[in-house]
Amino acid sequence: MNGQFEAAWKLHVFLTGHGIPYAIIGGIAVQRWGQPRLTRDVDLTILLRPGSEEAALRQIVAAFPARLEDAIAFALEHRVLPVDVPGCGEADISLGLPGYEEDVIARAVAYDLGDGRQVRLCSAEDLIVHKALAGRPQDVLDIEGIVARHGATLDVAYVRRWLDELGRAADDPEVRARFERAWAARLG
Repeated sequence: MNGQFEAAWKLHVFLTGHGIPYAIIGGIAVQRWGQPRLTRDVDLTILLRPGSEEAALRQIVAAFPARLEDAIAFALEHRVLPVDVPGCGEADISLGLPGYEEDVIARAVAYDLGDGRQVRLCSAEDLIVHKALAGRPQDVLDIEGIVARHGATLDVAYVRRWLDELGRAADDPEVRARFERAWAARLG
């Protein structure tokens, strides 16, 4: 198993063992839903019970060394905990918020890493939403790859609903446009 998959598996074992719901939202999900590309770290979203965040983050850092000093304070402020998965690589653990990210985790699907090891990946639709919010050039290419590969099976109404809501919250009209350009090109 490659280092990234091994890191994902170790995180899965830890998080499920501690009752922490999660979904992988980064490169491994892109490999499944879009056009495969090189990526080294594991990006995932977790949901923590309100009031339990700091204690849960301390448990995570005890198992996976933080990549920053004052990592707990950083995570509580910036909603992401950068860690090392010893012997495997790096991971960025995002702290999900109620609402959309609850849907992401509820809609997550099993993904077989090999040898019967399964982790939870966000859906193709949720990956599009994450990528549209991030909006970097690589994210736009990832959206295009997902649409090209799964266009006919995508729940477009779901994607548009969340892009509209999150785009308004971010005051960024480009959020939905990033998807719509890829969707129009598919039909083109």
